[in-house]
Amino acid sequence: MNFRFNWIWPFTIAGCLIPLLWLVFDIAYDNLGSNPIQALHIRLGDWALRFLCITLAVTPIQTFTKWRGMSDYRQLFGLYAFFYASLHVLGYLLADHYLEWQVIGIDIIESSYIWFGVLAYFIVFLLAMTTSKWAKKRLGKSWKKLHRFIYIAVCAAIIHYFWQLKGNLAEPLFYLLVIFFLLGFRALTWLKNRQPNENTG
Repeated sequence: MNFRFNWIWPFTIAGCLIPLLWLVFDIAYDNLGSNPIQALHIRLGDWALRFLCITLAVTPIQTFTKWRGMSDYRQLFGLYAFFYASLHVLGYLLADHYLEWQVIGIDIIESSYIWFGVLAYFIVFLLAMTTSKWAKKRLGKSWKKLHRFIYIAVCAAIIHYFWQLKGNLAEPLFYLLVIFFLLGFRALTWLKNRQPNENTG
């Protein structure tokens, strides 16, 4: 990382923890509304999805700003997506079902939207477990292919979000537009790189 940007790193780490501290404050002061467990699920899930979007936004921002140091933060944002997704899953297992595995199993079988949540979390878990330099070296060329699965994870996450909500869909629609833009940018970049150089030949 460029030395002159090093001061941003600790502020970024601390800033990414603000949503959790805010949630803890609301739990302590009973500010989660009439259905606190549902509010807990939604807020943790929202932040997991937001950090996935932020992770995907690094490449477009880097392209437009020409700041190569942005790539140093991609891994950090991805790990925070895993962190909040893990809290989201733990909230479901502990706060919602008290680790009653039979009930959890039935709920997963009967609730199709959970399948997509499980898929998204499994991918994010794999990506988090392979972020180290050792894993990157060990996997070689397969590492980049594996980490492209983040596109599947974010699509599965937004489907999970849509299917579980009833009523107001404005927020998931907003995330869908953001994801559409981020994936569309990558698709256009890929198509542009596939075109033969007109100056050759």
